[in-house]
Amino acid sequence: MTWTTHLPLIAILRGIRPDEVLAHTQALVDAGFDAIEIPLNSPDWAQSVQLAARSFGDRALIGAGTVLRAEDVDLMVAAGGKLVVTPNTHTPVIRAAVHAGLVTCIGCMTATEAFAALDAGAQALKIFPAGNLGTGYVRALKAVLPADVPVFAVGGITPENLADYLAAGCIGAGLGSDLYRPGQPVERTAERARAFVTAYRAVQSVRT
Repeated sequence: MTWTTHLPLIAILRGIRPDEVLAHTQALVDAGFDAIEIPLNSPDWAQSVQLAARSFGDRALIGAGTVLRAEDVDLMVAAGGKLVVTPNTHTPVIRAAVHAGLVTCIGCMTATEAFAALDAGAQALKIFPAGNLGTGYVRALKAVLPADVPVFAVGGITPENLADYLAAGCIGAGLGSDLYRPGQPVERTAERARAFVTAYRAVQSVRT
């Protein structure tokens, strides 16, 4: 399996409003991000997905996070989203997303959940909450997964510890409150985005 974006860092804009989404998405795209999720527990999330997809869908994979029901997948497709991210392993959501031809990053914690997600058609896995579980747990889970499955660390990832999770076998990470918090200025989003991109590229430069 391969991840579909050039930069395997997923920006999580939890709590963003429609009147803010374009400016913050612009800042992320300018910094090099090309995967952005707007969680469903954000205000008027479908409108934000629609606005971001219309303006940036040709440059970034735009979609929804915290997708908990198959019906939510239909709503996201109607809004123009192409990415489904979940916090849990719920096979009806996975199957609905796969049927719709969407990119999926499915939340899991245990090997049982990870293999259930893959059996349902998940393209990538999201180990959550990675920051609480630690890199040792990530390594142990990675050891039993197929080598070609893209795995993201989500929850507690910072520019300072990103390299540790990449070394543990993750291809990238989902970035939440250390990248974006509701109400923060666009300048802060741009600053944090650059910090994450710099941290990721530093690891890649060492590997090459």
